[in-house]
Amino acid sequence: MELPHMVARLNPMFRWWLDHVVTSVDHNRVMDRVRDDAGWSGRYAFMVLMSAGIAVLGLLLSSPAVVIGAMLISPLMGPIIGLGFGLATFDSDEIRTSASALALGTVLAILFTAALVLISPLQNVTDEIAARTRPNLFDLMVALFSALAGAYAMVRGREGTVVGVAIATALMPPLAVVGFGLATTNWTVFGGALLLFLTNLMTIALAAAVMARLYGFGSHLTPQHTLLQTVLVIGSFVALAIPLGLSLRQIAWETASSRTAREVVAAQFAGDARLSQIEINYARDPISVAAVVLTPKIEPQAERAAAARLTDLLDRPVRVSLEQYRVGTSAQAEAAQIAAARGGPAGAAGDRVTQRIVAQLAVAAGVASDQILVDPANHRILVNATPLPGATMAAYRTLEARVGSGASGWSVELVPPMVALGPVGFDGDEPDTAVRLAWALPVE
Repeated sequence: MELPHMVARLNPMFRWWLDHVVTSVDHNRVMDRVRDDAGWSGRYAFMVLMSAGIAVLGLLLSSPAVVIGAMLISPLMGPIIGLGFGLATFDSDEIRTSASALALGTVLAILFTAALVLISPLQNVTDEIAARTRPNLFDLMVALFSALAGAYAMVRGREGTVVGVAIATALMPPLAVVGFGLATTNWTVFGGALLLFLTNLMTIALAAAVMARLYGFGSHLTPQHTLLQTVLVIGSFVALAIPLGLSLRQIAWETASSRTAREVVAAQFAGDARLSQIEINYARDPISVAAVVLTPKIEPQAERAAAARLTDLLDRPVRVSLEQYRVGTSAQAEAAQIAAARGGPAGAAGDRVTQRIVAQLAVAAGVASDQILVDPANHRILVNATPLPGATMAAYRTLEARVGSGASGWSVELVPPMVALGPVGFDGDEPDTAVRLAWALPVE
């Protein structure tokens, strides 16, 4: 007895599902369509080559638009969906056909992209390549939702949706990165991208199989169903599930560790501090944690304390690198986070400009860099200068103007120390030019 029928006896909702949803599906027509998309053909091979070529060029140029074009024409979803439906129906012929097409397409894509990389003058690891060298929880979730959408589209006759699903799953770019790793003998890139591809493949195939079973695709649709066939299919299912389970275990550990790292780093600062960004590299030994912190008060010992705490919690050596920026209030910190996310002055390029201005202002004011207040939200930098021997109020204003001239887009304010003003001269009833300069008044 099929699983849906057994469950239907126990639950009225499943009985409704079986009577009103499953019976509305033309199972034989759907299986014919799945078989048409899952096999090897000249069209399939050509589209694999074109998709792989576009993907690797987009990765080398670090162009997301070109990479999306490769995903748009990638035919790999067909065999993977076919593999899932084959597992659901215990159809060993369908499994063999889909797996063969998938394996040949995978090898063809890797070799073709490796050949293109070998003749390419660009062989640097770009941001687009680096982003596809390690599976994470979000990659897994994308693959899961894509598989459910793809299986639903096949069952309900919405094949056009599979194009969008192909874009979401991004199966071809990881294969292109595998080819890049092979051509450049970068085995870290090669292994990471291959793991990402296999994780996505297994997730999609298993999710598609579960979706197909829910819609009533079972062994009764298999022309010749035998005990040996059942054993082989179950073995294939387990073979897919074991590495996926191991990958899930690692992903779950990294996800929990990332949450722990954020909490530990944040705990080193007062409540008004904000983590602008945090990056964790689990492939390095020791584990590398880098973060940007917007805080009202600089904490010199934060890196050491956070590294010790994380090493204890994760039971692995951890190195922490923190960039601390002084901001006045919690509201300013939150505004700075938004500015960083938008690529504003608190972003990566803006940080470099800010550091240059802060360094110049620290020298001019005679203070340490951590005594300078940076307000990225309002493009304002403020410092209270220390008394400089022989410096007058006009001298401090000159220093402020000199630093401000090289800080385009920023308001630089150097507050002079409390010093004796000395004799005040007048031109008639108004202070003279020297006094106006000292008090930053307009000079006619």
